[in-house]
Amino acid sequence: MEPDSVESPARPDSVVGWQLKTQTLKLELLPAIMGIVNVTPDSFSDGGQFFDPGPAIDHALELAAAGASILDVGGESTRPYSQPVDEAEERRRILPVVRGIAAQTSVPISIDTSKASVARAALDAGAEIINDVTGLEGDPNMIEVAVQSGAGICAMHMQGTPQTMQDDPRYDDVVADILHYLQQRKTHLLDAGIPFEKICLDPGIGFGKTHQHNLELVKHAYRFHELGCPILVGHSRKGFIGKILGDKTIDRDAGTLAMTLYLAQQKVQVIRVHEVTRTVQALRVFNAIGAIT
Repeated sequence: MEPDSVESPARPDSVVGWQLKTQTLKLELLPAIMGIVNVTPDSFSDGGQFFDPGPAIDHALELAAAGASILDVGGESTRPYSQPVDEAEERRRILPVVRGIAAQTSVPISIDTSKASVARAALDAGAEIINDVTGLEGDPNMIEVAVQSGAGICAMHMQGTPQTMQDDPRYDDVVADILHYLQQRKTHLLDAGIPFEKICLDPGIGFGKTHQHNLELVKHAYRFHELGCPILVGHSRKGFIGKILGDKTIDRDAGTLAMTLYLAQQKVQVIRVHEVTRTVQALRVFNAIGAIT
């Protein structure tokens, strides 16, 4: 399938902000950068590096100082074939980190979880966003938490579960199929009482997608502007970048950055990355030469 022009459809002029629990994240020409704070021993890229609260909080504050617009805290790995974590353990991991970050910066905190009780506890501790890889489908109580809290939400597409999603993912047309799913999901969330201005949508790079599926989604990310909501893309350091580079063990930050610039050119509003400093610097230079219009 040949890539279409990245000029159409254009980013909706009406998408100028994302309303969170107590803040509104202003969305400008350059994408907002969501910095990843994994409080896990087994995440695919940096598992264990920030498992203790102290290093995790310090890392989050460094990301904020580097220019992150959102800090995404997660206590359960969702890498392929990862094992689930029970609710009590996930809360134990993330709550001291959320509290510690919220006490020291006004940068909004996102809680990366599919469990309603974890989301509720994190929001009470100072988080502003629920970032749910199951599209708020994994826990029947998640939508209620979202409605009652007034949090911003990011609903992602995933085919299967982390334990099964990479077994044999198939689509008739990966871009059209996921666009259809996210349109239906948006309608369901609106009908459930979540305000339109609080919804962000994510096509789910790497979650139940083959190498070619991921490339198609990156090439055609602009198509998701049809949804009329902010779009989030999380491609950072994922395995398909290593496959492109021909080495599974290679540092993937350069490849991640190349894709980030292409996504910025397609006017994706929120980009989730591990390496914030170089991302922010590269986007400023990219913008200065007029590459984002």
